[in-house]
Amino acid sequence: MDIWTAEKIILLGFLLKGVCCRDFSITLPQSIQALNGSCVIIKCRFEIQKQYDKDLTERATGLWLKDGTDLNNNLVFNSGTSSQKSFMKGKITGKLKDKDCTTVFHDLRSIHSGKYHFRIEGEGGLKWTFSKTSVSIHVIDSPPKPTVQLYVEQKEVQDQEEVLEGRSVSLRCSAETLCSSPPPTLTWSSTPRIPLSESSRLEELISDLNFTATHRQHRVTFTCTITYQLQDETKTAQDSITLHVQYAPKNTSASVNTSSSVLEGSSVTLTCSSDANPAVLNYTGARESEGQMEQLQTGYTFTFDRIDLKHRGWYHCTAQNQHGTQNSSVMLNIQYAPKNTSASVNTSSSVLEGSSVTLTCSSDANPAVNYTWSRESEGQMEQLQTGDNLTFDRIDLKHRGWYYCTAQNQHGTKNSSVMLNIQCEYYITDNFTLSHSLPT
Repeated sequence: MDIWTAEKIILLGFLLKGVCCRDFSITLPQSIQALNGSCVIIKCRFEIQKQYDKDLTERATGLWLKDGTDLNNNLVFNSGTSSQKSFMKGKITGKLKDKDCTTVFHDLRSIHSGKYHFRIEGEGGLKWTFSKTSVSIHVIDSPPKPTVQLYVEQKEVQDQEEVLEGRSVSLRCSAETLCSSPPPTLTWSSTPRIPLSESSRLEELISDLNFTATHRQHRVTFTCTITYQLQDETKTAQDSITLHVQYAPKNTSASVNTSSSVLEGSSVTLTCSSDANPAVLNYTGARESEGQMEQLQTGYTFTFDRIDLKHRGWYHCTAQNQHGTQNSSVMLNIQYAPKNTSASVNTSSSVLEGSSVTLTCSSDANPAVNYTWSRESEGQMEQLQTGDNLTFDRIDLKHRGWYYCTAQNQHGTKNSSVMLNIQCEYYITDNFTLSHSLPT
């Protein structure tokens, strides 16, 4: 027999041993976290040598040993005895006959942290501790934090990256779940009227917020909280993300720097403000003048050191950044004392005795004026009526003389006067009439 034939025979022997012969083995997680006061699930499957298959019956028991493999010193759980008397309270939920040793322990405390080995005991000679493989249980006081991720148009981005208004946004909160009854829940804060979708897997909870980004969500912090409702307390952990939204100018407002009246001759500043992200790059001012737009200076303020009537009218400001523009307007309404006050008679011809006569007073002012009429009579000023018109239905010689009107608003007064000169008629003959103006 040559050397190549011998090697083939040896290799075939190893393969047949793997197929025909089984050894003791176990599959366990390397480590598990458990919440203080809650439970833990240990996923567990094992294999035994074929010769012991007949000993693995319904009456088989599973044992757990902590921080060692000595039955006398390290045994903490035996499925064949009441768990109430055991160091670990729980039960084996898997079927040992099917080589499923999955176990649930309840009411874990910090003293339960440690390294655990499994032992199977059946009828006959089946008694085996899986000493080479163990699972470490870590009892923690606080649950692991969830993780919040930002997706824009279904692509993950960093939480500090800015989102353009109008884009489709998803916030995903995912959390590792620990054993608890009832199961943990995920909740969001700062989510008015935003629909969410939830899903759960065996060891993970997921909650998604899906919405279209708006300027109202700029600098809004979204917080996801996982909550465990234990028997004697509630335990939570959370993660947050602050959304940064870019948007065109909004709420643009042109205003005058005074809440009171703008008085002729005073100093006035027009201000333009806007909400935008990034901030407004420039403000542009314009004025309506005789139906045309007159461009003014750039900047968010425009100052008149001494305001004049020629400055009154509509002023417009435009706020602009790289995402768009928005306009706003303000009326500059200048107030002033009465000007160009004038008293006049409604007829350009002579005022004839017995006729109807109206005296009119006019004035330019802002706000509008109140008019007061008075008459000079025998060296005294006789107050008459208010209003812009003073009417005599039938004029008489006694009405002749000087009439004064006073125009007044809160900024001042202005006077004007008019002479009412009445003419009378003398009848000499039937065919001749003499008209004579009486001296005043």
